[in-house]
Amino acid sequence: MSLILTIGLILAFVVALAVFGMITIGNRLVSLDARCKTAYADIDVHLKRRYDLIPGLAECVRGFAAHEANILHEVTEARKVSLQTAPEAREQVEAALGRKVGSVLSLAERYPDMAASPHFRELRQELIATEERITASRRFFNLAVGEYNATLARFPNSLVAARRRLTERRPFDLGIERMVLDEPAAIRF
Repeated sequence: MSLILTIGLILAFVVALAVFGMITIGNRLVSLDARCKTAYADIDVHLKRRYDLIPGLAECVRGFAAHEANILHEVTEARKVSLQTAPEAREQVEAALGRKVGSVLSLAERYPDMAASPHFRELRQELIATEERITASRRFFNLAVGEYNATLARFPNSLVAARRRLTERRPFDLGIERMVLDEPAAIRF
C-alpha cells in the first residue's frame, strides 16, 4: 500500500508541476502579447500627432509657395489614406506619407522666406521630434515583437501558444530606416 501511495504522490506532483509550468508559460505569453499591443498603441499615438501637424504645415507652405499645390495635395491625400488604412496595411502607407512630408519640408530650401518663418520652423521642429518618437516607438515595438516571437517559437511554449491560438506578430518595418528630417548641414568656405 505504501508503494502505491508513493507512486500516486509522485505522479500527482509531476502532473501539478506540468500544470503549473503550462500556466506560467501561458501567463508569460499573454504578458508579452500585451506588451506588443501597448507598444503598437504608442506608435499609433505618435502617428496621430504627425497627422495633426500636417494640415498646419500644408497651410504654412501654401502661404509661401501657393504654386506648389500638387505637393501639398499629395501630402494631404497621403494623410487621408493613412488615416483610413487598417493597422495591418499601415506600413507602406506610412512610408509613403513620411516621404511626402519630407518633400514638403525640403521646399524650405527653395523658399528662404518660408525657412525663416517662425511658424514654419516651429512646425518643422515638431515634425522632427514626432518622427524621432515614431522611430523610437517603432524600435521598441519591434523589440517586443522579436521577444514575443522568439518566446512563442520555443518548446513547450509553442504548444501552449497553439492551444491559446497565439500567432507570430509582424514587426513594423518601413523597409528603410525612417528619414531624419533634421536641418541640412551648414557648409562654410
